[in-house]
Amino acid sequence: MDVTNESTQGNFILLGFSDQPHLERILFVVILIAYLLTLVGNTTIILVSRLDPHLHTPMYFFLTHLSFLDLSFTTSSIPQLLYNLSGCDKTISYTGCAIQLFLFLGLGGVECLLLAVMAYDRFVAVCKPLHYMVIMNPRLCLGLVLIAWGCGVANSLIMSPMTLWLPRCGYQKVDHFLCEMPALIRMACVNTASIEGIAFILAIGIVLSPLVFILISYGCIVRAVLSIQSSSGRHKAFNTCGSHLTVVSLFYGNIIYMYMQPGASSSKDQGKFLTLFYNIVTPLLNPLIYTLRNKEVKGALRRLILVNLSLRKKL
Repeated sequence: MDVTNESTQGNFILLGFSDQPHLERILFVVILIAYLLTLVGNTTIILVSRLDPHLHTPMYFFLTHLSFLDLSFTTSSIPQLLYNLSGCDKTISYTGCAIQLFLFLGLGGVECLLLAVMAYDRFVAVCKPLHYMVIMNPRLCLGLVLIAWGCGVANSLIMSPMTLWLPRCGYQKVDHFLCEMPALIRMACVNTASIEGIAFILAIGIVLSPLVFILISYGCIVRAVLSIQSSSGRHKAFNTCGSHLTVVSLFYGNIIYMYMQPGASSSKDQGKFLTLFYNIVTPLLNPLIYTLRNKEVKGALRRLILVNLSLRKKL
């Protein structure tokens, strides 16, 4: 493939795991299975939350958006990764790379903020249970989700063009399996301190600020739960928040490590596997966490299965 003077005139080459061909075959099978399970799991959560009237509450309204985000997030990069793993062609068009980067940054930012919104929902449910439905009214829930989407998209609109427009002096090989910001920054042939500084500042607003809000919310929740006299009441309160807290731990454990050091200081191979975990394992585990730990979701699944069985018998 000819290397042009500007990467915008041709394709990018996603190196991915091409230096380990034996690993590519294993990864293809594992990632394909995980991706299919992710599609099934998150689609099931969306359908159950929308079809069962018992789940038409703020918590499941937010959970539906989380599942939609996970579906969109994995689909923005995993099909391209599977294509690259299945053969010798590792290319992605400039337009495809731009779309992938925009979606990756945008959807990741929305998820950070949505998890903070879900923490606020749990705070109100535990600390102000008598006023829960009044406070978490449909208008507020929709407004919070729209703010999360707006901020995530705005972050991507700022960082995506800045990253793509960095001079690369003809370099087209992306040392990653997707067009991710740290990998594209490493390709630049100019000093990237300014863009890394901007990325760090935006990360404080998009990543760290929601995390601080989540920690404060759970601090208040823990204090409220400890004041509950009955052990059954404490167990119910902790169970209400357990799934969300588990998801937050999985999500933030990876994203903070990757995006608080976006440039050359991050380990390339380690970054690939962390991104892979963040991109496929976390969206796969989210529906399992909410299903296995949540009696309401399991009950809704049973009701829907029974309804379908009864309809089939009638037919």
